[in-house]
Amino acid sequence: MTETPSITLPLPSVDAERAGTRLDKYIADAIPELSRMRVKALIQDGQVTAGGKQVTDASWKIRPGQLFEINVPAAIEPEPQGQDIPLNVVYEDDYLIIIDKPAGMVVHPAAGNEDGTLVNALIHHCGDSLSGIGGVKRPGIVHRIDKDTSGLMVVAKTDAAHSGLAEQFADHSLERAYLAVVRGRPYPADGTVDEAIGRSPRNRKKMAVVGRGGKSAVTHFKTLQRLGDAASLVECRLETGRTHQIRVHMTHITHPLIGDPVYGRSRRSKSLPPEVREAIGKFTRQALHAYVIGFRHPITEEQIRFESPIPADIAALIKVLEASANG
Repeated sequence: MTETPSITLPLPSVDAERAGTRLDKYIADAIPELSRMRVKALIQDGQVTAGGKQVTDASWKIRPGQLFEINVPAAIEPEPQGQDIPLNVVYEDDYLIIIDKPAGMVVHPAAGNEDGTLVNALIHHCGDSLSGIGGVKRPGIVHRIDKDTSGLMVVAKTDAAHSGLAEQFADHSLERAYLAVVRGRPYPADGTVDEAIGRSPRNRKKMAVVGRGGKSAVTHFKTLQRLGDAASLVECRLETGRTHQIRVHMTHITHPLIGDPVYGRSRRSKSLPPEVREAIGKFTRQALHAYVIGFRHPITEEQIRFESPIPADIAALIKVLEASANG
């Protein structure tokens, strides 16, 4: 077992504008990493104080000048167990392994997905060789891709490899390219989205382009194929690796990914041909595939680069869109 230390966080003094806000909402807004339900549970458990006195009413209306502290107790993370889950290994040596992850596979254990993850499969496949830098639940994980995004991931098997790969991610020297099927026809066809990404102020479960408080995010996109007026096949290359970055940036420029259940809603479906509308409606995951990964081997310094073929579900979607566009 690995224990995370308890943390006590001071909160900013309540200003006049926030006066009258519920305590749980005030804290959740101040600490986006904690959900409002988690904050409410901590308040009811006596983990929030004002002037040294416990406050246990989550609906308490805060007053100007009040100072609060919240204690986030130690969390004990169970060590994930190896599971015999098939992996598509495209490269492996003593230092690292490159996996072509299928859509639907979660990368590491988390609430609601405690097993059946890529990490569980890697522990079974690699044994004790995985790097521990990534943490108890993320051994060897240097980067991740979303559950319903398919494609290439590199995982470190030693601490030295983990450190060397992390440096390349940090200095943007590692090559990553994705294929995405997006709504409409981007104009201009090629470009760069340089917009900070942070937690959506309207929906804390979503990310969004934000004017302040976000992290720098840069996505370069290039249209590879027009698929009629309905969609386009686009290549996206990342300078940064923010949560949902491609999905958020393409939605921001009004070309969301087809099938994206969070960011991909569109009002234009009714005007599409029936066969296109049906194909899009049946595509229930974001049409996003990590098809290129390239980097300098952190130990041997050899240049490594792999491409993954487009998966069958996205290929079938493109085929329908092509046929409609050419018909």
